[in-house]
Parts: sequence; structure tokens; C-alpha cells
Amino acid sequence: MVYSAHMKGAKVVAIAAIGRNRELGRGNELLWRIPDDLHRFKELTAGHPIVLGRKTFESIVGYLGKPLPGRQNIVVTRDPSAMRENVSPSWGNVEFVASVEEAIEKGKALDSEQVSIGGGAQIYEAALPYTDILKLTLIDANPPAGGEADSFFPAYEQDFTRVLSDEHREFEGLAYRWVDLSR
Repeated sequence: MVYSAHMKGAKVVAIAAIGRNRELGRGNELLWRIPDDLHRFKELTAGHPIVLGRKTFESIVGYLGKPLPGRQNIVVTRDPSAMRENVSPSWGNVEFVASVEEAIEKGKALDSEQVSIGGGAQIYEAALPYTDILKLTLIDANPPAGGEADSFFPAYEQDFTRVLSDEHREFEGLAYRWVDLSR
């Protein structure tokens, strides 16, 4: 089993907001923008390296105009050298790697406490065997009108059965829960 070989060192923590059917997003956009949840994501990942897929990284840069601040952005891409050439030299907090395994290894070398997994769907799926903790926002709703999902969080229910915390919340009539799970 992959997981048992990677239990030492920094915890690998996947953070995601998902719908009733594990929906993540559509067209590299989140289906729901819940301010409290975005703040939670920032708090949970700040100060720790974060592993992102290329498309997720590009959507963050498109939205913020820069990489996620206050943390090392480790971006998984098929062509790391091409990505390096297209990055602003002022972005000292970004590096590109060719695999999730390499990204987690680099993250653990940078931080002995936590390596965050920030998506997208392919990254969550590839990282799940190495993940110690899931910090999920479970949104009790179908995607908003016109927002049928095209990306989904991988099945996790059989491996992550221990509930560490479960907090019910609401935003503008939208019910959701912050649930932290471990193996």
C-alpha cells in the first residue's frame, strides 16, 4: 500500500470544497464561492507548501494576478521547463515539477509539519494514496444553475473513515459542513 510508506514527516493534507456528488468545478472555476470557505482555505494553507495542478495554478493566477501568497506553490505539469520560462521572475514562491510524488517530496523537504494539496481533480486523485488528512467543505446542494460539474473529487469514503471534526455552517441559505477526516 502506498500510504504506509509515506506516514513519516509532514502530514499531507488535501483541502477541497465539494458538492453532494463530489463535484469540484467546471471550466477551471469553482462551482461555489463561499467567502468563509475561501478564508478557511487561506488559513489552512498559509505558511505551508501547496501542491497544485497546472490548470488550477493558472486559474489562481488569472483570478489573483499572482500565485497564492505566503506559501510555496509547487505546480505539477507535464513540461516543467516550459512553465518556468513563462513565469514572472518576481514570483519567487513557485516551482514546477513533473509528478505529484515529486511535488510532495519537495513539499516535505520545505516543511516538516504540512504539505497542502489544493487541486484540481487529477492532482487530488494522484495525491490521495499519500494523503493523511482530508479537510473538506461538504456543500449540501447541487451545482448552481448552468454549473454542471466537469471535475470531481475522487472517491475517499472507504479510506478516510475517522471523523476528526464536523462543523455545520450556512451562507446565504446554502448549507455546508467543514469535515476533517483521517484514515
